Order: sequence, then structure tokens, then C-alpha cells
Amino acid sequence: MIHKIDLKSENLHGSFSKEYKPIMTVNSGESIRMKTPDIEWGYSASKGMEREFFQSAVKEETPLHPMVGPIEVKGAKPGMVLEVKLNDVVPGWYGTNWAGGKKSWQNDAVGLTGSERVRLDWELNHDTMTARTQVSGRPVNVSLNPFIGLMGVAPVEPGVHRTSPPRYCGGNIDCKELKRGSTLYLPISVEGALFSIGDGHAAQGDGELSGTAIECPMDLVDITLTLRDDLHMKMPRANTPAGWLTFGLNEDLNLAAAQALDEMVDLLSELHGLEHTEALALASVTVDLRVTQVVNGVKGVHAVLPHGAIR
Repeated sequence: MIHKIDLKSENLHGSFSKEYKPIMTVNSGESIRMKTPDIEWGYSASKGMEREFFQSAVKEETPLHPMVGPIEVKGAKPGMVLEVKLNDVVPGWYGTNWAGGKKSWQNDAVGLTGSERVRLDWELNHDTMTARTQVSGRPVNVSLNPFIGLMGVAPVEPGVHRTSPPRYCGGNIDCKELKRGSTLYLPISVEGALFSIGDGHAAQGDGELSGTAIECPMDLVDITLTLRDDLHMKMPRANTPAGWLTFGLNEDLNLAAAQALDEMVDLLSELHGLEHTEALALASVTVDLRVTQVVNGVKGVHAVLPHGAIR
């Protein structure tokens, strides 16, 4: 079964809550196709077409990232895991990113907090898989690497939760490896899971250093949602073209790295039947620790075990 979600305000929201009414209910193993708006809650289908702007259906006081959902998965219960397979991710024709101006630790670090904020408008080319903009009057091209920045299920804690900080149940992870062909695993903490997705990115370096990737709409996001009662985890994990990923999330980058490492040691132990000391020894020669993002209040680190690294 393949479901389709139309891009309209009734299907969008900009925060997480276990109280939000689902826009759709699907069975485990079913697929969903949709478009997602850009970070400014807009969408244009092609160059020359005016952007249409949308609003949040739940009328939050300060909605942040526009997300499609929540989507209920029939039979989902706390303690299960939601498997989110990214079958396809196709960006729109345009994107934007910003730097400088507002106060942030990275702008403070490079002396740009009091500067004028710079906006770069990019045109995306699917044929060449490049993005093009102008910087100081000169053309600049970068390679496309489209991925989804935000995927999460509702947290069990009461109230309304901002989209910006990623959590144990996913959310604004901003990991550039979560692209076509990847599968994200999210621990479920509420009945029905209440999955939401959005924040399309056309390209981003590890860290998301200015605070924004090339933020873009997605012309197509095709996912399959599957319940897994044979898996048990406390944090998100992913199986991507780059390898297995485990995540650490904390305001302290050192503690985020420690959590990602601890999760990877557990994963290695599960995959290969190892003692934790043996798993750590193998991790030291095969696993990369990468800074996912440093801009969402809660910083992210992901550990990467490349496929075939241990034979």
C-alpha cells in the first residue's frame, strides 16, 4: 500500500506533542509519498512560479521547522522501534542558506555576531547534481547531497516541544548521511508512534557550521514505515550507504561523543557477539566519530562503522 500526503497547511505542524491528532494512520510496512516545504514554510514547483506559503495546523505560538504529520502507525507501542526507510529523496529547484548576524557561539567564535546577515540563494540542478549561487559577484557551484534533516516520533513527556533540539526519539538530527537508501531506527515512546518528517537539505557539511544547510523544499519524499518489536534501543540508529551510524546528543560535545561511542560499542557487541572491551578495540581501528551538528542547542555526534570494515 502506498499512501500520498498532499502539501497543505492541514498536514503541517512545527512542534512535537503526543497530544497532536494524526493526519493519517498507516499499517506497518506501508509506504508514503509527499512533498515538503522549505524552511520558510514555502514551496515553488518550478523556476518562475511564485512560492505558496503554508501555516501550522496546530497554531503553535512559535512554530519552527515545518513538518508533515503526525503519522500514526497502527499497533505501535512504547518499547517498539520504528524503522523509517528512505526510498527516495528528490529536492526542489531552489534552496537558501544564511550566515552571520545573529548571536550564536559560532558567530562569536569568528567575530560575525554583529555583522550583517548574509543570505545565499541557490539554484539546484538535478542533471548535474550541483547547486549554484553568487558570492562576491562570482558564480560558485557545490555538489548536491540531498537528505532529510528532521525525522522523529513524539516524545512521551507532556506538553509542546520545539523542533530544534534532537532527542532520544529523533527530531532535528541534521545528519547528512540520512539520504536515499538509508534506514533510520527510532525508539517509540507513545501509542501510535506519531511520526513527523521535514527539513529538506540539498547539501551540508558535517557540523552545519553557519546554522543552516542549503535549506530546500523536497519535490518527493518516499518512505516506508515498519514496526520492529525485535529491536530494543534507547537512542536512534541508522543503516546508511556510508555504514552503520549511532548517535550522541548533548549540550556538551564531549558527552555527545561519549554517548555515540557507547551506542556504537553496544552495536558492535550485538552485530559480532563481542565483549565490550573487544568491541571498543575494534571500534578504535574501524569507526569514525563525526560531528553531526553544533547549532541546535543540543549538539550531535555520530559514530560511523563502514560496511565491510570488520570481516
